[in-house]
Amino acid sequence: MNAAPAITIERSSPSDAGEIAALYLASRGEALPYLRRVHSDDEVRGWIAHVRLATGETWVAREAGRILGFLCLDGEDLDQLYLMPGQFRRGVGSLLLAKAKERSPERLHLFTFQRNHGARAFYERHGFRLVDLNDGDRNEEGEPDALYEWRRSFSEEGL
Repeated sequence: MNAAPAITIERSSPSDAGEIAALYLASRGEALPYLRRVHSDDEVRGWIAHVRLATGETWVAREAGRILGFLCLDGEDLDQLYLMPGQFRRGVGSLLLAKAKERSPERLHLFTFQRNHGARAFYERHGFRLVDLNDGDRNEEGEPDALYEWRRSFSEEGL
């Protein structure tokens, strides 16, 4: 019996830009079909390659050479965390989130859309707390969002 290939978490490289952009577009298309598109696919590809990968840290979850998910971290700001459609509930998101907590061990914050119930439940399961709800005036899509925060001290409260 062959063992399944291991999922590894590693820093992205510029050569990952195309695959990350394709994953981002596919994931948002499937998970957030209601979301207003404010950028073309080409604009998204350029943003990933020339802005997102050049700012902060981008980490990828890779299995057998294929990127299954990625996260972008700017200090305590968890800016992006997306999984390839079909890769949910395999532990990929949890591995990426563990990397974010390792890189920013005291505090993380993030925004997600209020209607993204799956993401909200995922973050809450991982110790994030809801801090604020907004009507959408702080994001390009104009979609009501939620600000979440994780602090190491939250985890220690139960000790």
